[in-house]
Amino acid sequence: MAKKEKIFIFDTTMRDGEQSPGASMSLEEKIQISRVFDELGIDIVEAGFPIASPGDFEAVSAISKVLKKSIPCGLARHSKKDIDRCYEALKHAPRFRIHTFISTSPLHMKHKLNKTPEQVYDSIKEHVTYARNLTDDVEWSCEDGTRTDIDYMCKTVELAINSGAKTINIPDTVGYTVPSEFTKIIETLLNKVPNIDKAILSTHCHNDLGLAVANSLAGVQAGARQIECTINGIGERAGNAALEEVVMAIRTRNDLMPYETGINTKLLSKASKLVSNVTGFPVQYNKAIVGKNAFAHESGIHQDGMLKNRNTYEIMTPESVGVKQTSLVMGKHSGRHAFKDKLISLGYADLTDDVIENAFGKFKILADKKKHIYDEDIIALVDDSLIIDNKSNSIILKSLKVFAGTGEPQKAEMKLEVNGQIKSANETGDGPVDAIFKCIKKLYPHEVNLQLYQVHAVTEGTDAQATVSVRIEENGKTTVGQAADTDTLVASANAYISALNKMIIKREKTAPAMEQILDEKEKVRGI
Repeated sequence: MAKKEKIFIFDTTMRDGEQSPGASMSLEEKIQISRVFDELGIDIVEAGFPIASPGDFEAVSAISKVLKKSIPCGLARHSKKDIDRCYEALKHAPRFRIHTFISTSPLHMKHKLNKTPEQVYDSIKEHVTYARNLTDDVEWSCEDGTRTDIDYMCKTVELAINSGAKTINIPDTVGYTVPSEFTKIIETLLNKVPNIDKAILSTHCHNDLGLAVANSLAGVQAGARQIECTINGIGERAGNAALEEVVMAIRTRNDLMPYETGINTKLLSKASKLVSNVTGFPVQYNKAIVGKNAFAHESGIHQDGMLKNRNTYEIMTPESVGVKQTSLVMGKHSGRHAFKDKLISLGYADLTDDVIENAFGKFKILADKKKHIYDEDIIALVDDSLIIDNKSNSIILKSLKVFAGTGEPQKAEMKLEVNGQIKSANETGDGPVDAIFKCIKKLYPHEVNLQLYQVHAVTEGTDAQATVSVRIEENGKTTVGQAADTDTLVASANAYISALNKMIIKREKTAPAMEQILDEKEKVRGI
């Protein structure tokens, strides 16, 4: 097989990424990130802007000593003082890059630099040459490139290469361009700049219109061979092209982009978490590649497809980016197939169809009440369904209203179906649970001893399911009822009713046996 063309990955997380408001990183944190980046296989690590502050200078210097495989790089404006400072920070490394830049768009030249195009042109020659005398690895960027006159850009790129630049970066500084336009810019440079073969073209796209990754990939397909990007896409304003996205796009669609990056993709999730923790910038749940939901499926249709063949709804494996496994998230959109698969994974392999259907119905009701369904929630539902089949219940809760608080007696209004007949009752009590239990006794008169009433939360949060256990005793026989619900009072009623239904079944089973004993005694008396 022919060797694939290499796309160089230039990471600017610690330079452009740190320019995000609030994303400042300490020296120790930058060194920690650098070690992970080195392991990740990033080609060039832009460690900072040495002239910006003593702290930035120290960080760039320390990182240049830490990196073993990645090439350290520092940023410098068209200023000999900037370039010297960059060199001093990087000179400890066996290989390093100086990245120098100047604006070339009419808007920037006039309002930012207050320079004419001729003055900018002369500055390119002076400062790129100066940087080249300090290192043989010089990168030059035409800031605001996508708003620069294309003929002027061609002229400046040719000069930068002649002055010693080996990498030419075309920044979409304000995230203004679109893929078709960026493609045309790269193609024009390749076709019109006579010495373009002596340099590598690079992309540096911002995400103001949400097109940073698309523009970067368009640039690669047009002929660029370096992508400047950041982990999690952090950066000024709306951020930069996300490293994990461009890398996985190339890997996943290698049929359309037959290139290689040299990135160990299994470390992408690790790098993402580290940068998120260091900066304090959370990764949005639906973020491509590294978001919490990137490999999570809740839709019943999707879960069913995933259980049959994971390729139905996943274009890459979670393992390929360092995520342990696909997550079938149980929620209100989940179907029976996924629910049954979850039950098997929780150890319920031998449930009857009736129990599964009963538990699934309760699961759907619960999923409408709370956002996150935990394994413990499902276990509680199944255990509740295993206690007794509703079809055999003598007593079924139909509705419950509870009035509680300060200043007035607690009151419960309840409807029960007792042996097929609907009955209603209102009772007050010493607390809402006492009022509920009094309603049950009124609607189904009985005398039992309440031996245990216990409540515990199945999962964390104010929307957690409560599991209630009730144990009752009658003539030496005991039964235990359990019920789970996000409403503790509803769970309490159902738990008591469950225990009572079991007691009724025990009575029915005990009665024939007692009758048989009495019959035997009568026969003995007759003899």
